[in-house]
Amino acid sequence: MESDKRRILVVEDNADVAEALRLLLAACGYDVAVAHTGQDGLRAARQLEPHVVLCDIELPDSNGYVVGSMLRDSGCPAKLIAVTGRSEANARQHALAAGFHQHMAKPVNADLLLRELVAV
Repeated sequence: MESDKRRILVVEDNADVAEALRLLLAACGYDVAVAHTGQDGLRAARQLEPHVVLCDIELPDSNGYVVGSMLRDSGCPAKLIAVTGRSEANARQHALAAGFHQHMAKPVNADLLLRELVAV
């Protein structure tokens, strides 16, 4: 894909959360796409070649652990960040084992998220 902007894919079934992330990231200069299911997220990742994927864990057709594993197994080079309502320690461990680089509990701290994205 041809673009100087960093591409971020948000995989989130909650339309309000997805839109809030999209607006925040777009206002910071990122090129943002949104998918609302795991399958749509996998298709979008193949098509868009994002630099970062922010993925919810609880999705209507799958779960983010499976999506993260499939992205990693497919050779997707994007930084994977789990963005989830699950904040317990084993959820973080499960996310890292599935191939995510980072685990962030909702509501996501915008400053922390933006700091993570600067390094990408």
